[in-house]
Amino acid sequence: MNYNILLCVCIPFAGTVLGASMVYFLKDQISDGVQKVLSGFAAGVMVAASIWSLLIPALAQNEDRGAVACVPVAAGFLIGIGFLLLLDIVTPHMHVDSQEEGPRRGLKRTTQLILAVTLHNIPEGMAVGVVCASWLSGHNNISASAALVLAIGIAIQNFPEGAIVSMPLRAEGVKKSRTFLYGSLSGIVEPIATVLTLLAARAVTAVLPVLQAFAAGAMIYVVVEELVPEMAKGKHSNLGTIAFSLGFVLMMILDVTLG
Repeated sequence: MNYNILLCVCIPFAGTVLGASMVYFLKDQISDGVQKVLSGFAAGVMVAASIWSLLIPALAQNEDRGAVACVPVAAGFLIGIGFLLLLDIVTPHMHVDSQEEGPRRGLKRTTQLILAVTLHNIPEGMAVGVVCASWLSGHNNISASAALVLAIGIAIQNFPEGAIVSMPLRAEGVKKSRTFLYGSLSGIVEPIATVLTLLAARAVTAVLPVLQAFAAGAMIYVVVEELVPEMAKGKHSNLGTIAFSLGFVLMMILDVTLG
């Protein structure tokens, strides 16, 4: 496997593992203010990555189609939204910001929380995979640096996600070692999704712009459905808004200057 591709596969997962390791360094529970900051920052990174790393390159690859260049990209985006909506309906998970106690559909609350973050990681892995495939296919507007920047951006936002999983589990009495393991494993689906998407996308290079838009739509669904409600609820919602802005600007700068 190409060295850069290997980095793109591993870096986002490393972000989740580092985030999960916070259970060894922080108190057993994340305060509401800190959770707003983490959710807002992750949302900002994901929105910026969706725009600069996925949608803009997808439109650029389709520019030879003239006035209808945006049609397949728009379709891919909406299909990505629909795909995550379907997963959200059929997967028995809880929303990350939910205060619901007790089992739902026969699953423990801790299991539902892990499934929720695992669900978030699917589109992120797909996004990295499809950008890597675009680079390997020789698209001029996608470079190895662009793929690495996206992987780093996803890793940055995976850090708070890993903490958001591990810290509540610890607060519920789960041992630190097991909490770290659960938090880390919530991100294992991401490199798997990256590799599977990379293999599938390289086989159908003609629809790479659609797949890029699909991944963007799936990521935006996660932001709107899960992260924005968490950062905006209750008091001091401005903390989430500020963190969103910082995450957005950081990812934009990384993509524009290094991509």
